[in-house]
Amino acid sequence: MDRPGWRAVRELAGPGDVVVVHTLDRLGRTTRDTLGLVQELTGRGVGLRSLADPVTVDSADPADPMGQLMVAVLVLLAQMERTYTAERAAHARAVASRLGRQVGRPSLLDPAALAVAVQLRDRGHTMAQIVARTGMTRSSLYRYLPPRPPAPLTAAEQAVHTGTTAAATAAIGSGGVVVGVA
Repeated sequence: MDRPGWRAVRELAGPGDVVVVHTLDRLGRTTRDTLGLVQELTGRGVGLRSLADPVTVDSADPADPMGQLMVAVLVLLAQMERTYTAERAAHARAVASRLGRQVGRPSLLDPAALAVAVQLRDRGHTMAQIVARTGMTRSSLYRYLPPRPPAPLTAAEQAVHTGTTAAATAAIGSGGVVVGVA
């Protein structure tokens, strides 16, 4: 985990210092990360104090087993809350999606720009040219442009796809190229 502010605190904190955090869950993303950071700080003689947790947490005294227990319990509760929050958010997105509501950020796509992009693509312009003309990103173009209609088949290609060998023979005899006729 690369967080410049946290890295600076870890470098500056020395034995006898106390790092004060709002809540323990802000220290790490997972229980393992958080408990590892607490253990690292305690091993270096740096205490940890949490301000907003419901129970006073102060790991500045490594000889206090109750303080160590409370740190572990609060970290586990924070992890449980993160998990429940993620589950609730996923459920809410699924329900909204099932009801036909848009999930996520609203689209900032300009319908006029998309119409221009479709016209440019139909005229044979490259994606780079369309990006330059419309200002849309390449990924948005690939996401929102409808698929191109299939190119019309030549007589020889139709013969291959339909399996008519007489038409394929006629196409070959007239200079057409047929690939894959058995």
